[in-house]
Amino acid sequence: MRRENWTPGWIDLDTPNAARMYDYYLGGSHNFPADREAAREAIGLWPELPAIMRANRSFLRRAVQYLAGEGISRFLDIGSGIPTLGPVHEVAREDDPQARVVYVDRDPVAVAHSRLLVADDPLIKVVEADLTEPEDLLAQPEVKELLRPGEPVGVLLVAVLHFVTDAQHPHRLVGALRDAIPPGSALVLCHASLEGRPDQAGPHQQIYARTATPLTMRSREQITAFFDGFELVDPGVVFLPEWRPDLPESIEAHPERMTGLVGVGRRP
Repeated sequence: MRRENWTPGWIDLDTPNAARMYDYYLGGSHNFPADREAAREAIGLWPELPAIMRANRSFLRRAVQYLAGEGISRFLDIGSGIPTLGPVHEVAREDDPQARVVYVDRDPVAVAHSRLLVADDPLIKVVEADLTEPEDLLAQPEVKELLRPGEPVGVLLVAVLHFVTDAQHPHRLVGALRDAIPPGSALVLCHASLEGRPDQAGPHQQIYARTATPLTMRSREQITAFFDGFELVDPGVVFLPEWRPDLPESIEAHPERMTGLVGVGRRP
C-alpha cells in the first residue's frame, strides 16, 4: 500500500477512518483500501449513502457561495473532516481570493491529513478541537483570531450535530458559538432528520450505534431550534436539495429521500 504525501507516517492505513470514507463516498482519491472496504459495507446496508453525501457536499458549496456573495470572507468549519473535493476555502475564494478558513475536527487522523494538504497556505489553519467542549474550541488562538470583532464569520456545522447526543446538550453548544461570533455572522447547518423517511430512521441509527460516533436523528422542530437567535435565510429549514438549488427544476420529486434538513441563519 502506497503512503501518499498527505499521509503522516504514524497513521495506521489498515484502520478505516470516517473522514477518508466520506472522501470515498464523494468519489475522491484521499482514501485507502481499508476505507473503501468499510464504505462499501456501509453502502450495502444503506444504498443511498453516496447520494446523500454528495447532496450534503453540494449544499455546503451553495451555502458558502451564498455567504461569500454576501461579503463574508472568514469561515469556521467545525467537524470539517479532510478538506478535499470542493473544500470551503476553494469555494469561498471564487468570490474573494483572500478568504480565510479555520478547519476544526476532533479526529487526529483527519487533522493530520488536513494539515499536510494545506500546509503551504498561510490563510488556512487546521485545529484539533471538539464541538462538545466549546470553551476549549473558542480559546484556540487560530479561532480567536478568526472571530475578532468587526468581521462577520460563517460558522459551518455541516453533518456534525447529529453526532452530538442529547446528553451533550447540542442546543447549548450552538448557543455558545452564537454568543461568540460577531454580529452579521452566519450559521450553516445540515442535520440528519427523522422527517421524510421515518421507515429508515431506526436502521440508520442502528448502523452508527455500532461505531464510535452514534447518530442522533432529530425532528424538524428540534433542528429549527438550533437557529434560535438567528434570522433564517429563505427558504428556511428544508431538505438538502431544496436549499437554493442551482437549477430549481433539478429538485427531484422526493427530496426527503436525502434524509437531511438544512438551513442558513444570520446573527443580527
